[in-house]
Amino acid sequence: MYKNKEVRVIFSEKANLVYEELNRIVGEEIKNKIDSSFHQTLLRSINRVKELLKSNPFAGDQVHKERIPKDYIKEEVRNIWRIELADR
Repeated sequence: MYKNKEVRVIFSEKANLVYEELNRIVGEEIKNKIDSSFHQTLLRSINRVKELLKSNPFAGDQVHKERIPKDYIKEEVRNIWRIELADR
């Protein structure tokens, strides 16, 4: 919730496919009793950022208009924010 409004984090189609694959990989690792891996760290970081964005949709840094990729502008994207994930 942000200012009493529900916030949804929506991935692009391509990002959603990668996120689902990452979830699958982490599930397999957990089944195989792997406690820590790059995949698990990345998934935790993505999930942490998703929750952060739900409480503050303006977290991160705004991308300057001239640096927005042309493909995004075709999709009528006018504002982009970037936020860093944990690194290992």
